[in-house]
Amino acid sequence: MPELPEVQTTANYLIPRLTGLAITSFRCFNRKLRQPVPSGLAKQLAGQTICRVYRRAKYIIVELDHGALIIHLGMSGTLRFTKKKSPRLKHDHLEWHFNNDAMLRFHDPRRFGLCLWTSAPPLTHPLLARLGPEPLDNTLDAVQLKARLAGRRISIKNALMDATIIAGIGNIYANEALFRAGIRPSVSAGHLTEKRLARLLDAVRATLNDALAAGGSSLRDYVHADGASGWFQLQAFVYGREQQPCRICGAAIRCMRQNGRASYYCARCQK
Repeated sequence: MPELPEVQTTANYLIPRLTGLAITSFRCFNRKLRQPVPSGLAKQLAGQTICRVYRRAKYIIVELDHGALIIHLGMSGTLRFTKKKSPRLKHDHLEWHFNNDAMLRFHDPRRFGLCLWTSAPPLTHPLLARLGPEPLDNTLDAVQLKARLAGRRISIKNALMDATIIAGIGNIYANEALFRAGIRPSVSAGHLTEKRLARLLDAVRATLNDALAAGGSSLRDYVHADGASGWFQLQAFVYGREQQPCRICGAAIRCMRQNGRASYYCARCQK
């Protein structure tokens, strides 16, 4: 599933190419995504100008003159510019045409993505209103994180993946950040000291920034909006490396299941 670095990489590509464009038409070839695409969306979008594009957690927000699109890539979604005469692929479900003759398509083989419309301020939408702070927001510190984790009995790995606690960290980067911080995924979130949480926040930010520099991770379906792949997975310390030697100490990387997700760790480096 595309996580924060992959979504931010997509947003970074779209921002200079979409901002200021007017939508001339919109076509929906399959409304049956994770939630149905609004039936009257073509009429809502026609003639509107794109004012701003940005990321919130794993969502891409496209603000227009009146209202906003809320887009989620799901497990396999991509937004990609293509030539108008390019044949539509089987899983090209949505298509935007613009006043500069550009065309953007939403491709999603698994159809777990979203494209919703809101006429209210987008951050008040139910999908976004309860999200926690952004991990790359430097105003978030260990004191605040400890307060958000107070009384929680869940593991720190599951806490990192709870978007109401901290938004946008997915499985790959939670594994990697915990390794860098020297914290085992199964440690109780509510028992971590401010000192360890400060180290964890530093590790989260370093991991996400490294992933952004590498263009994210390309696993299964994900590619950039320009069709290129991300390469962060090639430098991973633990993710996907079960039984391979730890890059730091040489011990075999272990794997356990937490809430149905794989957690990779080094029993020697992480306590």
